[in-house]
Amino acid sequence: MKRIPVAEKCKIWFAISLVLITISLGSLIIQGLNFGIDFVGGTIVTMELNTTFENADARAIVDKFDAEADITYAGDAKTQIIITTKESLTKEESQELFAGFKEKYNLQDTNLLSVDSVNASIGAEMATKSILAVTVAVVLMLIYIWFRFEFLFGLTAIFALIHDLIVVLGVYSVFQIQVNSPFIAAILTILGYSIMDTVVVFDRIRENRPKFGRYAYVDLVDTSVTQTIGRSINTSMTTFIAITALYIFGVPAIKDFALPLMVGIICGTYSSIFNASALWYVIKEYQHKKQVSANA
Repeated sequence: MKRIPVAEKCKIWFAISLVLITISLGSLIIQGLNFGIDFVGGTIVTMELNTTFENADARAIVDKFDAEADITYAGDAKTQIIITTKESLTKEESQELFAGFKEKYNLQDTNLLSVDSVNASIGAEMATKSILAVTVAVVLMLIYIWFRFEFLFGLTAIFALIHDLIVVLGVYSVFQIQVNSPFIAAILTILGYSIMDTVVVFDRIRENRPKFGRYAYVDLVDTSVTQTIGRSINTSMTTFIAITALYIFGVPAIKDFALPLMVGIICGTYSSIFNASALWYVIKEYQHKKQVSANA
């Protein structure tokens, strides 16, 4: 197999990542994230309509209360409607909303299954715990790689994870996809998947190190990545296909989990192959040149 010039062409890979990160950060600053009810609070209304419904018909009723409310179906026959609004509806407003559906679909009072309110303070607490969970996960990964390999491997792996996190958040910001609690679980899964891919590459670099000259970092990195890229791509493709099937055929809750995973698998595979090892090479080259200059 022809050797892939990962270290040799590192500026190209870094430039691609820089463009993605710039777009992502720009969108995050300008548009921000579209936080769902889990984070900002609101009201969830569930009704049994006894028949399937057209989204446009339901939207005509719901838009009077919140034009940005999410409307999804539930139940085996898809006859239940779940309305998720970021507006905290009063009891009277919830009854008025139900009255609109009651009139259109000839419902009974028992068809109003539930009205649940989510407090904004609960959402703020969830956001804080989500950030804490991601931070703890990253720190533990750094410690693990530090002990298994070396600190520099861990540092470059964390930079790759930060790249993945920013790009995934950027995709959600650019397209204003709603961020909810399954998204946080997906982010933690992405971080674990990405670090696993990166560890495979680093493990091969460690195995190949005695076969190359002490400072032959270009040959070492390019050879190691070439030897592992087939495994990385095959694993990512099979995982991506499985998750895509979940996204296409799954219920809304599954889709909320699958979508960030799909984006994260692509980013994680790219950063593991082209960023983490290339960054390790750049730092090692810099340290070597600095040492030579000091001894000169």
